[in-house]
Amino acid sequence: MLDLADVDGFYGSSRALQSVSLSVKKGEFLSVLGRNGVGKTTLLRTILGLMSHSSGSIRLDDAEINALPTHKRAKAGLGYVPQGRGILPNFTVRENLMLGTFAADRPAKSIPDHIFELFPILKDFLGRRGGNLSGGQQQQLAIARALLSEPKIMLLDEPTEGIQPNIVEQIEDVLIDLNRKRGLSIILVEQNIKFARRASHRFAILNRGSVAVSDDISGLSDDLIHHHLVV
Repeated sequence: MLDLADVDGFYGSSRALQSVSLSVKKGEFLSVLGRNGVGKTTLLRTILGLMSHSSGSIRLDDAEINALPTHKRAKAGLGYVPQGRGILPNFTVRENLMLGTFAADRPAKSIPDHIFELFPILKDFLGRRGGNLSGGQQQQLAIARALLSEPKIMLLDEPTEGIQPNIVEQIEDVLIDLNRKRGLSIILVEQNIKFARRASHRFAILNRGSVAVSDDISGLSDDLIHHHLVV
């Protein structure tokens, strides 16, 4: 599905991601873990083409995408939920959702029912401005918007950060359902180890812009967590 080989990502002339090699199979759930500042967000931005420049190989469905601009990577099947959610505050919920359809092969003229099955609250708030939603509601909107691009693989940057606990559980359940029942491949950047263990098939731990450890989720031991993740 997605293969990275010796990928470097740069902010200007500074190399922030160093020789990263990772792969995500079709229908797989990969959690990317690590302390703050080790390159987790940079990894997602590099995959999406949002860095100053990058080198190495990034292949989606065996097609090289590392030379493509971000909008063409989205068209190729990358969905993205950024840290901070990226909701347009003066756009309504409906307008924010419809933006997600622009990256789909066949842009929808209306919002399909399955979005409201996943996030019922959004149907009630279609006319409300995105900036007037709670943090948890904005996160649901951001995930729904990304799903409307009909991605082959979803990249999520700390989707449970700063969200009230009852909404966190709903978001976790939706992501697991999307992966297990609908076969959506997912790369999750997350600090919530409990969620990562519950949801993931595999994990990768980053340190100083490089992959320190990568294994099946059963290999995420307490010793690894203490060594690489505990502050």
